[in-house]
Amino acid sequence: MAAWQETLPFNSDAGLRFLEWTFARFLRPRYAWKRLQYQCWNSKMKSLSRSAASLFAISLSILCLSGVALGQFTVGSGNAPQIPSIADDGSGPLNPAPPTGSTPEEIIQKFTQKEAEFKQARDRYTWTQDVKVQDVDGDTVVGEFREVSDIVYDDHGRRLEQVTFAPQPSLQRFGMTKEDIDDLRHRVAFSLLPDEIAKYHVLYVGQQKVDELDTYIFDVAPKTIEKGQRYFQGRIWVDKQDMQIVKTYGKSVPDIGVDPTKKKKHPENENLFPKFVTYREQIDGQYWFPTYTKADEVLHFTGNDVRVREVVKYTNYKRFGSDVKILYGNTDITNNKAPQDQKPATGSSAPPK
Repeated sequence: MAAWQETLPFNSDAGLRFLEWTFARFLRPRYAWKRLQYQCWNSKMKSLSRSAASLFAISLSILCLSGVALGQFTVGSGNAPQIPSIADDGSGPLNPAPPTGSTPEEIIQKFTQKEAEFKQARDRYTWTQDVKVQDVDGDTVVGEFREVSDIVYDDHGRRLEQVTFAPQPSLQRFGMTKEDIDDLRHRVAFSLLPDEIAKYHVLYVGQQKVDELDTYIFDVAPKTIEKGQRYFQGRIWVDKQDMQIVKTYGKSVPDIGVDPTKKKKHPENENLFPKFVTYREQIDGQYWFPTYTKADEVLHFTGNDVRVREVVKYTNYKRFGSDVKILYGNTDITNNKAPQDQKPATGSSAPPK
């Protein structure tokens, strides 16, 4: 806004003085207009000038705000025409047509409720999580962070993460932070729950076929960024039949230490995060659990650019025995029985092997 004001000044008083001088020097002697006529004309000109100034200011404000709004988000704001190829494998053309038979709001309500049921079900499973983060220079891997963990339960039913393989990290140009670890545990397998929906803008984008699945697409972005909080911003694909998220693409926000409003920079505090795509597959014929996450992006730090490659695999899903009942659509599925009125979905949103 300040740059626009400096580049495009608008001084209505100077303009009026020029018009008055022009009238007095050329028009009045030639046509001998009456003073009353001039005063009326001058009054109208002042009114028109003020109106023009107001209209100009309003138009400029709208233009600038529109530019900021469009530039703030790409994927995650509903205005992204396409996504990178890393997240587009196996996808058909995007159809922006509105859904039939339901409104976007009704679909959002349904799939967030299903996501709550999915989370409850996944909390009763064990699995193996294999994380690999690589520092890539050109096409050469120059460093790596690797960690394999089993997500299990102890004798008291408490959930634990047991690290089974973790060689010494060899990353050279960046290191893993607590935010990186937290994102790997909670946000790369993003799930939008009913109690979290108020924190996000959720915009309907269209429909798309992902492998054999027919999906609705929504862009998701946090409404506000609270200090110390982490959020997901990106795109989600919701299976039309099961009303569950089957694919996500986006990143964890905000990046840390990159506030452009601060004059004093602290490159040592920079903490940047790559965009990732996560695929889910159907487990036990009922649940869409995350099975594969990938990121491959150049992060632009103040000192240099660093290519980061991440791969996370989730395998060996097994249901943990418990006396707790698991409800899926008001149906008791504790014993792994599929609902009678629901046909198992076919296909997978997983990337090509």
